[in-house]
Amino acid sequence: MAIFLLLLLLLVSAVSGDEDAYIGVNIGTDLSDMPTPTEVVALLKAQRIRHVRLYDADQAMLLALAKTGIQVTVSVPNDQLLGIGQSNATAANWVARNIVAHVPATNITAIAVGSEVLTALPNAAPILVSALKFIHSALVASNLDDQIKVSTPHSSSIILDSFPPSQAFFNRSWDPVMVPLLKFLQSTGSYLMLNVYPYYDYMQSNGKIPLDYALFRPLPPNKEAVDANTLLHYTNVFDAVVDAAYFAMSYLNFTNIPIVVTESGWPSKGDSSEPDAIVDNANTYNSNLIKHVLNNTGTPKHPGIAVSTYIYELYNEDLRPGSDSEKNWGLFDANGIPVYTLHLTGADTVFANDTTNKTFCIAKQGADPKMLQAALDWACGPGKVDCSPLLLGHPCYEPDNVASHSTYAFNAYYQRMAKSPGTCDFKGVATITTSDPSHGSCIFPGSSGKNGTLINDTSLAPSSNDTSSVHPPRSYGTGSFTTSVMIGVLLTGAVFL
Repeated sequence: MAIFLLLLLLLVSAVSGDEDAYIGVNIGTDLSDMPTPTEVVALLKAQRIRHVRLYDADQAMLLALAKTGIQVTVSVPNDQLLGIGQSNATAANWVARNIVAHVPATNITAIAVGSEVLTALPNAAPILVSALKFIHSALVASNLDDQIKVSTPHSSSIILDSFPPSQAFFNRSWDPVMVPLLKFLQSTGSYLMLNVYPYYDYMQSNGKIPLDYALFRPLPPNKEAVDANTLLHYTNVFDAVVDAAYFAMSYLNFTNIPIVVTESGWPSKGDSSEPDAIVDNANTYNSNLIKHVLNNTGTPKHPGIAVSTYIYELYNEDLRPGSDSEKNWGLFDANGIPVYTLHLTGADTVFANDTTNKTFCIAKQGADPKMLQAALDWACGPGKVDCSPLLLGHPCYEPDNVASHSTYAFNAYYQRMAKSPGTCDFKGVATITTSDPSHGSCIFPGSSGKNGTLINDTSLAPSSNDTSSVHPPRSYGTGSFTTSVMIGVLLTGAVFL
């Protein structure tokens, strides 16, 4: 059953200085039925996505993005890195063909040179900095170096001893690369690109990292991780990883290089070995991530400082090799149908309209029948839902089971409350879908019905006693922390308050 996403992305909140925090989206293309560039851009516009990262410099995509104002990060794929890193002329030709030919019509703002090179393609590490310098020199020659930043995305697994963050350092074997790389980023006013995957940290911790800590869920003060050296409190894995990178850079005497997270997300489906790769967790992680980035929270080390982040990813990629989770990081399927509805609220954000403008609230598959019954009783009582269609002999009596009856009541409440955030939760036993649950003569509120007329149950009234208000690199597989990182956080009482 297709689950609908109301995707809010991207108008930004101001942060210190003249930097703005933003959320972007990665666009992978390993789909058996990849949408055309025009279709991709239409989806981006409809969802008001203003920042994207491409894993190459596809000409058709760059042309489709022209005159949209969307800020684009293009990439030098790993298989082109050796040639560019060994030849200034090759780099210049690449920039002429893929950058100069498209600006200013296409708003290219960054070039990602390779992807997780140190861990995914270590034989290319010796020429990585040369590749960045050659690309940058070509931009200078075209007077584009102020507009377009050059960097390279890293797996955060290059950070060792990541907790406490104040003791983190980069794998020392990479110092011959990291030191000149950081000098380059500093001298060109660029930023460190970092891929942060709390999902893998959680999976690899063997239960030592709490799921709530990975998903940004609120923690009681006595469960917050505390850096004993700085007394900084950490309420989520994402912030701890980012601060570990800040401290690792400072260990090498670089203290003024910002961080942009080029990949982060959570899979919505996994195989039997990945029980936490589910829609609800993907929804929770990405919703909380977006709010965290856009509300200027920053990190404990740098509060209020932007950590702009690109969600991995726009589409589910069915051609990705590996487990089911590898194929299910997307916000949309190939048809542009949202995988889930992000839980997003806030005055500083803009909600984009969905493509169908129809969503329904239904009982979650496999939900505890006792909890469903309790939620049904509330909806038909204090929730003031008109449940008369569920009575014997009425249109929605059949099928006569608690899941079916709950679905009707949940949806009636959700529609009457104008689909407000949190009104389709019911203590976690409800979820949102784009599939119309109407059947036979049982027409659900919000449905167009058989004659195409929108049905609204105006007999419903808002509840003043809403007890359902519990609101709810292309190479991955290496987590941001090693298992040992967080064992010290979560097993040792000294790091907790």
